[in-house]
Amino acid sequence: MQTTADYYCAYCGEPNLTFIDLSAGSQQSYVEDCQVCCNPNILYVRVDEDTLDIEIDTECEG
Repeated sequence: MQTTADYYCAYCGEPNLTFIDLSAGSQQSYVEDCQVCCNPNILYVRVDEDTLDIEIDTECEG
């Protein structure tokens, strides 16, 4: 099952929309390029298994 969530780019601060695969577990991390400035962000995704609320922290890759 997939859903979407917003995060802010660690480089330019612009909001981005990403797809979250809920079947991948309650804690995930992966790299995704910003849709605005194209820099790679490391996304740290946490999914509350009870409410399915999603929190995303970002940091610059490298």
